[in-house]
Amino acid sequence: MIYGVALLAGCMFVGSFIGNLLGLLTGLGSDIGGVGFAMLLLLILTNSKKFSKIMPEGYVKGLNFWKEMFIPVVIAMSASQNVISALDGGILALVSGLGVVVVGFLLIPVFNKFTSKTAVDEEKTEAE
Repeated sequence: MIYGVALLAGCMFVGSFIGNLLGLLTGLGSDIGGVGFAMLLLLILTNSKKFSKIMPEGYVKGLNFWKEMFIPVVIAMSASQNVISALDGGILALVSGLGVVVVGFLLIPVFNKFTSKTAVDEEKTEAE
């Protein structure tokens, strides 16, 4: 699990740098999407075939662990910030946030129809 922490830290450093640079360029003076840029950079690096070929297997497993942990943590952090902002923003922000969630739930059956049965069956046989 310790493998890949340096790459994760490097991605975070580069992402924060890009986010702060965007903040300065837009005149806001704060980080704009630094964690998101770090997450994208980590995904691009770890999904690269060249990267997987040059890294030992232990490093690849460690990086996959951190990749899988990083995304849910970032989503949970941003979701909690959005809820706090919505509660502070008033009734319009709260209603629009709830509306998006309801629409998302209603679209699940629609997206499910686009999923082919063979792809689902293949995933089940791979898991077994």
